[in-house]
Amino acid sequence: MFEIRTDLAVEEKESFPGRGGEVTGVSLREWRKADSAIKLTEVVILDQEGARAMGKAKGTYLTIEARCIAGGNEAYCREVSEELAEQLRRLTGEMRKKHLLPAAGPLHLLVTGLGNPSVTPDALGPETLNHLRVNRNLEEPPRTGQLPDQAVISGIVPGVMAQTGMETAEILKGVVEETGPDLVIAIDALAARSIRRLGTTVQLTDTGIHPGSGVGNHRHGLTRESLGVPVIAIGVPTVVGAAAIVHDTISALIQTLASAMETKEAGDFLESLDPDQQYQLIRELLEPEFGSLYVTPPDIDQTIQKLGVILAEAIHLAFCPQTSQNSPGIHI
Repeated sequence: MFEIRTDLAVEEKESFPGRGGEVTGVSLREWRKADSAIKLTEVVILDQEGARAMGKAKGTYLTIEARCIAGGNEAYCREVSEELAEQLRRLTGEMRKKHLLPAAGPLHLLVTGLGNPSVTPDALGPETLNHLRVNRNLEEPPRTGQLPDQAVISGIVPGVMAQTGMETAEILKGVVEETGPDLVIAIDALAARSIRRLGTTVQLTDTGIHPGSGVGNHRHGLTRESLGVPVIAIGVPTVVGAAAIVHDTISALIQTLASAMETKEAGDFLESLDPDQQYQLIRELLEPEFGSLYVTPPDIDQTIQKLGVILAEAIHLAFCPQTSQNSPGIHI
């Protein structure tokens, strides 16, 4: 089996026969609110059998698809932030029910922006932290002040191993031990299988995150087991493998080859290969020449800036609603 790398659980589910057929130990739910262009998909991995089939940890993976983010106005971006905030509140509510978080009261959040701020497609986490309003440094934090429903928020951009010589998990473990947050929210750029999901899909999961896994750069995971506190991961795909792009167009190529007499034999050969064999062939042709090439959209810098504002505002709306109401709002 040759894996088409993706960080998105919804794409793993879609890769099964029948465009995401029944998978033992995995449940799927899709919905769209009335008069909304935002689609939501929830993949829940229920047990270890489902985890093995999906290649992901047991837990909830919620995908929000907002295709108009790139060209969306402030009202649309605000709608995306509000939907993200609602789902963040739902995830933390489920964690409270499971006694993973305090049963009531404001939370102490540690928000970490993963990635390299000097590499634009990897700068989503640091860009979000640029717009996040932290308040743990206040002399009288909201936990004990006049805003009892306001979370205490601290933030950190730990950089990448090439900059620090340390695993992100090592840095965050020390910060968690020192500051004692109830919950870590990790924000990271992801890799997708489909180019149509770049910059338009947000994944929330209560399982934590393994930085770099989508591009084959495996690091220690940021999970409840490794950090000692629950971790919610928020990610947006910003890159896709070149081989995956070619793989997505292979059907059209096969039809074109099979329709011409001089290339019919080649078309019939490609058609006889299953998807894994097709992908293997594509990688064997591309990677000796170009290496493991990943592609990002030409307007990725504007997309990262816009997404950073949207994600930061979603956190404000979910955990500091009064502060968000008093803010000027989203300005793209």
